[in-house]
Amino acid sequence: MFENQQRDDVEQFIHADADTRRLFYRHQELDTKLHDANIGCLPMDDQSLAGLKKEKLQAKEKLQRMWDSWQQSRH
Repeated sequence: MFENQQRDDVEQFIHADADTRRLFYRHQELDTKLHDANIGCLPMDDQSLAGLKKEKLQAKEKLQRMWDSWQQSRH
């Protein structure tokens, strides 16, 4: 998710508070589940898959807002 950011900045952001850390790791967990479902390792019906995709997108959007706010507070 933060591929274009400095690793130190991302780690500092993730470990800034428990909510950020929890959401970041939940996003990673969803990404792994979706990857496994797409390659056939994790059987999943279409409705469940759509729900995971929606939750992952919501987590990503919230993390992005949190990142933007965190970046603004640093400058």
